[in-house]
Amino acid sequence: MEEQIKSFLHFLIEEKGLAQNTIMSYERDLKSYLHYLKEVEMIDVLNSVQRVHIVHFLKFLKDQGKSPKTIARHIASVRAFHQFLLRQKITEQDPSVHIEAPKLEREQPKVLSLQEVETLLDAPKPHDHYGLRDKAMLELLYATGIRVSELVGLDVDHVNLLMGFVCCIGKGNKERIIPIGKTAAQAVKQYLEIGRPLFISKNQADQALFLNHQGKRLSRQGFWKILKKLAKEAGIEKELTPHTLRHSFATHLIENGADLRAVQELLGHADISTTQIYTNVKTTKLSDVYRKFHPRA
Repeated sequence: MEEQIKSFLHFLIEEKGLAQNTIMSYERDLKSYLHYLKEVEMIDVLNSVQRVHIVHFLKFLKDQGKSPKTIARHIASVRAFHQFLLRQKITEQDPSVHIEAPKLEREQPKVLSLQEVETLLDAPKPHDHYGLRDKAMLELLYATGIRVSELVGLDVDHVNLLMGFVCCIGKGNKERIIPIGKTAAQAVKQYLEIGRPLFISKNQADQALFLNHQGKRLSRQGFWKILKKLAKEAGIEKELTPHTLRHSFATHLIENGADLRAVQELLGHADISTTQIYTNVKTTKLSDVYRKFHPRA
């Protein structure tokens, strides 16, 4: 059954173009699923899996204390896997049909106020190449709303400062063009002219835009460490995530009257319902203002 997982993961990489982190998530979920089938249900042939076995697996996850979000992710992985098996005629039926995922309350995205964003963006001190790099990264994130994985995946030729845009590759290898404001463009320009050359060693020819101390592409984990350090220096006590500036970018656009469809395009959301969560943030803020200032609230 492990071979079928390998085939499925290969399909996700080659046909769907999913990100490495997504692939790893599918792999973890499916390995735990197959382990359950073998050890608990004593099933070693995928064609023998019935709907009841999947239901038992989900109850098993619940009994282990897994959150509804984690269980829902497992269901999505199991469904996609069984659909693949049926299409490839490895199995004769899809036992995951009509399996219901637990209802999830969509979490409100964590956002920074305009003042907090200003404080965070001012945290990197451009006195050396590290400060120039960090300043450029934060300015670019807030200016474009791109994901951290998209930020660290940028190459030098993905940024056109003359025309004022960045070209990034999002989920599913979809390309989108996003405008850059003057402040972010200036920060990136300074980094490219003064900071980035100091990261490059003589033996390195990495085309990555943002480099680490070894002259190689900065990783997501590397950026996350930098963000936490800068937030601490800026005195920001709110809990941050790697998506905080992305969420703040979208929320501030909508609060200032941006069209929801335009924000959807900028963020690279396939479904506008994903973008609509930011309108909920705006509504929540308006409710807070109403309760605070209306005499009869």
